[in-house]
Amino acid sequence: MLRRIGMSGQGRSAYAFPTAQRLFRRRLLSHWREQWTIIRTAADWTVLLYIIIPGLLLGGRIYYGYWVEPLPAWSTAIPFPIVPALLALLISRGGLLLFMQEGDLLFLRQRQRWIKGIKLRGLLYSLGVTTLKICAVFLVMLPFIVRSYNVPVPAAVALLILTVVASWCVKLLGHLVRVQRQGWRKWLWQIPAIVIPCGFYLQMAILWYDSPGLLLTVAGVFAAATAIAIQLRFQLRGTFMNDVREDYKQRMSIASLLLRGVVDKPRPTRHKPWIFRRSQPLLRSKQAESRFAAAAIKALVRNPAHMKLYLSFAGVTGVAILIVPSILKWLVFVVLNSLMAYWLHSFWSLFSGDDFVGILPFTKEQKNGAGAKAVPILLIPFSVFCAGVVCLQLYAWWGLLLFIPVGCLAGIMIARVFNTFRLSS
Repeated sequence: MLRRIGMSGQGRSAYAFPTAQRLFRRRLLSHWREQWTIIRTAADWTVLLYIIIPGLLLGGRIYYGYWVEPLPAWSTAIPFPIVPALLALLISRGGLLLFMQEGDLLFLRQRQRWIKGIKLRGLLYSLGVTTLKICAVFLVMLPFIVRSYNVPVPAAVALLILTVVASWCVKLLGHLVRVQRQGWRKWLWQIPAIVIPCGFYLQMAILWYDSPGLLLTVAGVFAAATAIAIQLRFQLRGTFMNDVREDYKQRMSIASLLLRGVVDKPRPTRHKPWIFRRSQPLLRSKQAESRFAAAAIKALVRNPAHMKLYLSFAGVTGVAILIVPSILKWLVFVVLNSLMAYWLHSFWSLFSGDDFVGILPFTKEQKNGAGAKAVPILLIPFSVFCAGVVCLQLYAWWGLLLFIPVGCLAGIMIARVFNTFRLSS
């Protein structure tokens, strides 16, 4: 990055990148090569020749037809608020790329002007890329905006300007939150940083879509907020590693899009679990079976993949109970609770048979006893939820009194039946 190129050189000439501008240009070219390499993994010359190029030609012909030929009938059935809603959704996505790297903390520590210069150029580059994205999407929508909704051309231009400036503001505000906040605080602060500005943009675009002067006035408000956000960005201190992490996330956005559904998303590193943070005993008993059962319960609840599957199956079960006839609801209730009990026993088998657990001196009888305690506890919330869906549909107000005891009783009984067959085998 700042390697020496000769011992005889003096000052800046002794470095491969003597100015911040040249260093930024080097990082920008490296970023482009990296993105192109990622894209080529999914779109080689065969895909380019037989799919992408014909698709662009066909899309260009269809787009030309939208300007000179009658619009499709479906376009008249879509209300205008859908257009700014889609633009607001586009505005809320993405972030800023400042081209910071981990080594800058060491090699550029004494060159704060260089760091500011790289950040400024990265910020301008990111806003420029955002502008191109907004313009491209807006250009696709333009025939429908002008011809289908009869928006005057000056108003359409003003709407484009408002969309671009609003996207700058939202990107900056969202970036400020992401580099300063972590965990649930980050998501909470994104409401005033992203949700409220997008909602304000959506409301103004719907109300004044045919008034260029008013749209430009709102754009001026967003421009002022953007200028303030830029000043706040360069006044931040102590966010260097968060800047690097955010840059890495933005650089890998295309890769994550291509790999979505192919590989599991890496779990974030936590210093403490999100639930049961103090690791206090869940069960009052101090017997080995109770401690082992509590460990299994914590393991399932703390695992995002297991909890996602648990909650997803609960949601599907609730829908299934709602749509079946009344005479079949209790039968479906029993069947689906049995399926959940089967899955929980499978989880228990994997947990108790883990190599790490095998180190602990638990006998087979103690493991069976722990499983007989853990599975009913994990099944009862699911059973209570399903019983609530059934009872409230069938028995109205009486269901409020019945669903908790019925759910607990059903969960315990179904779990005991499975314990008898699965744990004893």
